[in-house]
Amino acid sequence: MSSNNSQVVNLIENGNRYANSLTEYSRRKTITVNIGDVPMGSDFPIRVQSMTTIDTMDTIGSVEQTIRMVESGCEYVRITAPSVKEAQNLDNIRKELRVRGYNVPLVADIHFTPNAAELAARLVEKVRINPGNYADKKRFETIDYTESSYQAELDRIRDKFLPLVNICKEYGTAMRIGTNHGSLSDRILSRYGDTPLGMVESALEFLRICEDENYDNIVLSMKASNTQVMVEAYRLLCKKLNEEGLKPYPLHLGVTEAGEGEDGRIKSAVGIGTLLEDGLGDTVRVSLTEDPELEAPVAKALIDRYSNRKENSKLIANFNSQLTTINSQLKFDSPINPFQYHRRTTHEVANFGGHNVPRVIADYSQIEVSEHDDLKTIGHFYLPLPDKWTMNDLGADYIYTAQNPAKFMLPMGLKEILDYSIWKEQADKINKIPLFSLNEFVESTALKHESLNFLKLSLAELDEKTISLLKVETKTVLCVQTDNAHAMPELRRFFFELIENKITLPVVILREYENLPESDFQLFSATDCGGLLIDGLGDGILLKMPELSSKSELLALSKSYNSTAFGILQAARTRMSKTEYISCPSCGRTLFDLQETTAMIRKRTEHLKGVKIGIMGCIVNGPGEMADADYGYVGVGKDKISLYRGQEVVKKSVHSDNAVNELIEIMKEDGIWFEPNNV
Repeated sequence: MSSNNSQVVNLIENGNRYANSLTEYSRRKTITVNIGDVPMGSDFPIRVQSMTTIDTMDTIGSVEQTIRMVESGCEYVRITAPSVKEAQNLDNIRKELRVRGYNVPLVADIHFTPNAAELAARLVEKVRINPGNYADKKRFETIDYTESSYQAELDRIRDKFLPLVNICKEYGTAMRIGTNHGSLSDRILSRYGDTPLGMVESALEFLRICEDENYDNIVLSMKASNTQVMVEAYRLLCKKLNEEGLKPYPLHLGVTEAGEGEDGRIKSAVGIGTLLEDGLGDTVRVSLTEDPELEAPVAKALIDRYSNRKENSKLIANFNSQLTTINSQLKFDSPINPFQYHRRTTHEVANFGGHNVPRVIADYSQIEVSEHDDLKTIGHFYLPLPDKWTMNDLGADYIYTAQNPAKFMLPMGLKEILDYSIWKEQADKINKIPLFSLNEFVESTALKHESLNFLKLSLAELDEKTISLLKVETKTVLCVQTDNAHAMPELRRFFFELIENKITLPVVILREYENLPESDFQLFSATDCGGLLIDGLGDGILLKMPELSSKSELLALSKSYNSTAFGILQAARTRMSKTEYISCPSCGRTLFDLQETTAMIRKRTEHLKGVKIGIMGCIVNGPGEMADADYGYVGVGKDKISLYRGQEVVKKSVHSDNAVNELIEIMKEDGIWFEPNNV
């Protein structure tokens, strides 16, 4: 066993506590950090922030963009300061904002340049430093440290970092120690590997220095573009702070390089929402490859779900006093490893569970499936001339038609689920599959599908009798549902009960929402379902549509719901069905139009299922931030692009006019390129 794995095992053996409760909403208690006139911490609302994209040397442009951001909901505004001249100009930006009546706290974003940080700390309310590059240069070297040589490195870091700590203490400046998964130092990678534990230790090296100097006006972050890594790192950070007796510092939540549009929102919600459900987080930044004023409303929508959550959520443990494994320990501790992904062990039922990817069930309960074109919106297409069906990468696996059986034979790649009361009257009981209520399931032992049955359950129905029944079932997939406002933890508790009782039936996560705006639906479903999938819980998704009167409205909505379901599975890293773009949100360092370039690359490559492409505006967010990418497109100068295969530069200083073509040529060399099918 590797040293970093053994350290994680030790953490598990000492208990899994990283949050106040896993069953009822309870926000983590933190100290207060003073940032201008807008304090942060658990005694205050969860704050919204974002980052400017204008060149920091453009004073008026930066001021006007900051004002737009504030008016869209930002409570802190971060501005890049890559060198001393930009750090100095923060003073001009701040003064102009104050003249115009805006007192929003400013945050200087620092990479590689301690002298810029030390200047900025005298001028603005907060500085953000990256422990991966504040005192280290990335050389991608593996170093075999002894204890004494590692301590010497820590002493070197202390000497480099101490001046900034002293300035922050003198000026009352706050600091964010912000670890990025993609920019861990060679030292951390050599000792801890590319792991959540390495991310945590990267921050703690700097935090311990601050505590030694009695400086605690600090916020912490553990950001990654991989949502599993991000969630695990934040949880592990909270646990380590408790274990070492360090102060409970506020947390800045964010998914780096989330991307744009639907994908960016879903990915952000999977990562950020999962932690908010755990009661973690004191400020949120949603990183979208869009104008920064569009980020704040998304962050606010995520945060607002928790404004009255504690008052409105039910106490899950009180749903049924007959539950056999209810005990106070399960309120706090998880029977799974919350710091390392492992999918719940299930046995295979048809194509659910086991080693199968999670399945998508499209809700057609209100739609009469009478024409072939009714299935287009969920990725299934009928071709009249050859008289055959085809499907795209977002083709749903099942449709739930409830009490309205399809009027024609469905394509081979799509199965139909009917309510039991309707299914039992069908002549075809093989290609159509029943969905039972618990009462129907118990009373209908003689009439079930020979290989696949669905059983809808809630936590309240999971009593001793039901548990005994499920233990002997082998051909059933559970559909777990809830009407609790605090949905994700209740559903999580359902899975915990199955694990504790050694029930290995696959489970479909069923969520239903009132008629929400599309963006809120994406965010809420990604939080509720993605938070479970992040922990390896769930073998499928069924997103129920709200009641609508028009078939055309329902079909249009079915496309959005289907795309969202696949997007959640992709963001949680449990089923890759489309190209993933790891694109940064732009800032004053960006060397080309990120939104335009991302759209251009997406148009040419979006058919490459499962390929991850990093699109980075500058070398600061280059090879490190796109650590998970298969290929990279990184700005290195005006109209100059470097192209990467993984972490390796393949072509340098390619003109931007030809860079996408060159990127495709690299893919062709690797044998992964194919021409798009325009179905």
